[in-house]
Amino acid sequence: MKISTKGRYSLIFLIDLAEHADEGSIALNDVASRKNISKKYLEQIVPILNKAGVLKSNRGSKGGYSLSVAPSKITVGSILRVTENSLMEDTDAAAADSEDDILTLFVWQGLNETINNYLDNITIQDIIDKQNDYYSDTYII
Repeated sequence: MKISTKGRYSLIFLIDLAEHADEGSIALNDVASRKNISKKYLEQIVPILNKAGVLKSNRGSKGGYSLSVAPSKITVGSILRVTENSLMEDTDAAAADSEDDILTLFVWQGLNETINNYLDNITIQDIIDKQNDYYSDTYII
């Protein structure tokens, strides 16, 4: 399993929108500069997330993006599936190249199920909460 920059940046983008939700619509320039991500790259990600129904866009001088769904309802698994198309190689018996592949198929199907269950139980809000816990335990003098 390999997660591309599209998947990682999508999560970073959504986390940033959730963290700044009280500011209203957030311009891509703001996210790009805060997270050191190319605005052009974010522009490629936005339509995917829009189609997935997790973004709300506002046009105009105060335009930008916000979450259309609560961060506690957006799972890492759902975002990675829309940005990566698949989290693992095909684990279907029809895709097996040999009898040996068929014999070990249950291993890969089990791994696929475990990965999906794990990622489907982590939300954007969980990531923010974990981040807040981390920084609340870090003292800077």
